[in-house]
Amino acid sequence: MSEANTVTYLKDYTQPDYWVTHVDLTFDLRDGETFVSAKLQVKKNGNHDNPFVLDGEELELLDVKLNDLTFAKGTNLAEGYVVDKKALSLQPADETFTVGTLVRIHPEENTALEGLYKSGGNWCTQCEAEGFRRITFFPDRSDNMATYTTRIMADHTTAPVLLSNGNLVDKGQLDDGRHYTVWEDPFPKPSYLFALVGGDLACREDTFVTTSGRTVALRIYAQAKDLDKLGHAMASLKKSMKWDEDVYGREYDLDLFNIVAVDDFNMGAMENKSLNIFNTKYVLAHPDTATDADYEGVEGVVAHEYFHNWTGNRVTCRDWFQLCLKEGLTVFRDQEFSGEMGSQAVNRIANVRSLRMSQFPEDAGPMAHPPRPDQFVTINNFYTATVYSKGAELNRMLHMLLGKEGFRKASDLYFDRFDGQAVTVEDWVHCMEEASGRDLSQFMLWYTQAGTPEVKANWSHDNATKIFTLALEQHVPMINNQSNGHPRHIPVKFGLVSPDGQDVVQGVLELTQAKQTFTFENVPPGSVPSLFRHFSAPVNLEAPYTDDQLRHLMVHDRDGFNQWEAGNRFLTTKLMEQIDRYERGQDILVGEDVLD
Repeated sequence: MSEANTVTYLKDYTQPDYWVTHVDLTFDLRDGETFVSAKLQVKKNGNHDNPFVLDGEELELLDVKLNDLTFAKGTNLAEGYVVDKKALSLQPADETFTVGTLVRIHPEENTALEGLYKSGGNWCTQCEAEGFRRITFFPDRSDNMATYTTRIMADHTTAPVLLSNGNLVDKGQLDDGRHYTVWEDPFPKPSYLFALVGGDLACREDTFVTTSGRTVALRIYAQAKDLDKLGHAMASLKKSMKWDEDVYGREYDLDLFNIVAVDDFNMGAMENKSLNIFNTKYVLAHPDTATDADYEGVEGVVAHEYFHNWTGNRVTCRDWFQLCLKEGLTVFRDQEFSGEMGSQAVNRIANVRSLRMSQFPEDAGPMAHPPRPDQFVTINNFYTATVYSKGAELNRMLHMLLGKEGFRKASDLYFDRFDGQAVTVEDWVHCMEEASGRDLSQFMLWYTQAGTPEVKANWSHDNATKIFTLALEQHVPMINNQSNGHPRHIPVKFGLVSPDGQDVVQGVLELTQAKQTFTFENVPPGSVPSLFRHFSAPVNLEAPYTDDQLRHLMVHDRDGFNQWEAGNRFLTTKLMEQIDRYERGQDILVGEDVLD
């Protein structure tokens, strides 16, 4: 197998041989070239004689130091350091030590837009998932969390703004008409969350007072011509910060929060600690040119990246197989936020339409994979609808099963237990189990198996006893190496809507077997079941609704999503009937049941 097609397996995960605990970086930004000096504080992890291996790509190595002493290059590790196109390796003798490197890079030539690149006259970074290795030599993996101090130097005329992670602790002028800033990030983070921006940018400023009374400076940077388009993004940021405090108890942790909008940014938006970088599409909005959808998009994306401060940054992923841990949870959070800012039903309808158009086909096709895959060739290929959108649905189901208070109790436990750590999906689900006292081992199949379950429903009503019987049957597709077909733990948010439009039964049913029957007493004749309210699970439902039953749900169902779903099913059926009439050469008729 060629190097380009090397497969990485979840089962092969091991901790790094060495932990980097602190990083000092110095950037000398110049036209045509940039010099990056790094000093790493390192400690050995366990008792072994393995070399310290630092990832590095497209780097010109100029100097290496070990414990502040020049370290020579060797033909093997016994003679000195060894470097190739992918890594720098050395054999330290101490349990704790420092490694220093000086490299030259060329951001202007970086067309991959990974690492540090220059576009539109501005320096910018994108390090997720493995871009930091294009900036300096480093063990570029998500489980190595370190604190960072970053010094940036550049010409004051071309780059008056110099930003990085954390708090600004120093700035000043240099003798040659250049200037510098120093940034200190006291919270450990993986290398993929490092960020730097340098350029000629204008700024919109505001403040936010946290629940504990701290004042946080908020700044959004963009080109001067776009300053009048930043108001909605700033308002969205402040609403996001307040919502995260109110709903999850998560307070912002630094003195400053920056957002930078750039035209050339290939990830859409990125949650780098305290320095979010966005494509301008997701920041700029003006009443003269932006649609309602544009405004909603800005609000949702700003919220998503801010929410990552806790779900992704303070608690991050042990390895890239756990990508759905941070992305699925954060998408769920931003969807709930957007629903509260607008209409829960309208937002849910939009989310489900997107899920059905993008994720369901992915789950049924040759690219089907679990939300937490067990192997990959290139991690960048796993930023998929399954990881993001289906990952969000898994968290919504957990919220449905545990309830609002139970889910909050579990998330509090998760943040308290794992703050400053790199963790796994299992750690998240175990917190759910511990907080609720429930066994969620069957639920884990949602994370580890691909495929969209199909649920068939049938029901009957005994007019004499007033007993309503609901039979549910689930079928999980067998997908080679991706799904074993075992029944899933499926929450079915359910209601029985009486003829006068009242919910005579409501709650959450739990479908855990291939076939299950549920009975309900004292149900009036003519009551109609409302299944999977709020689209409580990502499944395909087959149910024998009559036209009259669908019309009843359209009018009386108290769940906004299922009102829309019933209308969609009803009108789709009528449309197909008319298509059939047309194909048989008959006149198209619009019945009174449709007009009503």
